[in-house]
Amino acid sequence: MHSTLRQKILFKHCDPAGIVFYPRYFEMINDAVEAMFADVLDWPFEDLHQTGAVPTASFQVDFKAPSRHGDVLDLNLTIKAIGGASLRLQIVAQSGEEVRFVADQVLVCIDQNGRPLRWPDAIRAKIDKEIGDPL
Repeated sequence: MHSTLRQKILFKHCDPAGIVFYPRYFEMINDAVEAMFADVLDWPFEDLHQTGAVPTASFQVDFKAPSRHGDVLDLNLTIKAIGGASLRLQIVAQSGEEVRFVADQVLVCIDQNGRPLRWPDAIRAKIDKEIGDPL
């Protein structure tokens, strides 16, 4: 399953050296995840957060090249695997053909008490259809 969010690098993303301050990438990743939930899974955060959440349990990011003010990035998100309550994603950010970073992320579906919650059947079915059987 795949989703892409296009992000122009704005002044607010940059440090005094004129390159993206790395924590801003995490905000962009979250924007890509939120867009994927709304546009691909048809489960927007404003609905999801009525009964639970999907916090990040793990992040691994490899920074390949800097991004500068005015660059345009495509944040290409791919769902790699689904577990009982977990979801493994990969985000590859590119400007043209140049990869700027690769992020591997694990989300966990939780209830309102912060306890792991099995993915709803409708969401699991959409994901399973694209990636195959769950873990």
